[in-house]
Amino acid sequence: MSAFYDKLHWEHYPTNLIAGPCVWEGWDIIAPIAEKLVKRTSDLGVNFIFKCSFDKANRSSVDGFRGKGYDFASGLAGLARIKEEFGCEVITDVHESSQVRRVSKVVDMLQIPAFLCRQTDLLKACAESDLPVNIKKGQFLSPHEMGNVVKKMEHFGCYKLILTERGTTFGYNNLVVDFRSIPIMSQFNYPVCIDATHSVQMPGSDGTSTGGNRDYVNLMMRCGLAGRARVVFAEIHSDPDNAPCDGPNMLELSDLDNFLLDMKRFSNG
Repeated sequence: MSAFYDKLHWEHYPTNLIAGPCVWEGWDIIAPIAEKLVKRTSDLGVNFIFKCSFDKANRSSVDGFRGKGYDFASGLAGLARIKEEFGCEVITDVHESSQVRRVSKVVDMLQIPAFLCRQTDLLKACAESDLPVNIKKGQFLSPHEMGNVVKKMEHFGCYKLILTERGTTFGYNNLVVDFRSIPIMSQFNYPVCIDATHSVQMPGSDGTSTGGNRDYVNLMMRCGLAGRARVVFAEIHSDPDNAPCDGPNMLELSDLDNFLLDMKRFSNG
């Protein structure tokens, strides 16, 4: 079992973080972010797994950046190198069931994007990997309906799950978070995560890309932890305003220490 997932159930590890940049942009950009995340979470006693997508298939536009590894090569190789050089576990998302076998040989946990949380074949393939799986609640689902997703995973033999709240579609180009979803999904007896950065997205609001407002990221994190979320998810970048995707909602790496200290305070509160 993933050490990160195992520690989610330890009472002396109340602070748990999934974090990293949105997508693989190359070693020179991603490695310094990973190095700082590993060092600071270790210094502060935060249970941590590094997140980066080797591919981003769900793009607003055909011109949207998918990552240097959508052919599997550079993104997965980069994640393997991150593990080796920095000694951390890694998580990435998969978009098709055909990707799971190869990806699961590299990572310690799989992630199912929100738009794909009801894709039965993808859920089945992830369950059969024997890795823990983080499933993001679809923007179109109530928290109660995630019980059906849980039953699918259990049917396929997977009992190592995280359920992630990342907002619900609210009209056009906007998301809202119903924080009642955290205790509701906790009733399924798996750790619940608050996605503090995707929750502040404004999907499609920039025309050919997704907008957002990182000013509210800490608020989302605090409210999620107040609702007894066990895990925090946050995308972080050294230069988010010039990142090829998800820039408006990603945290600045320079704000990492403040974010971690704030998170620890609310986790222990």
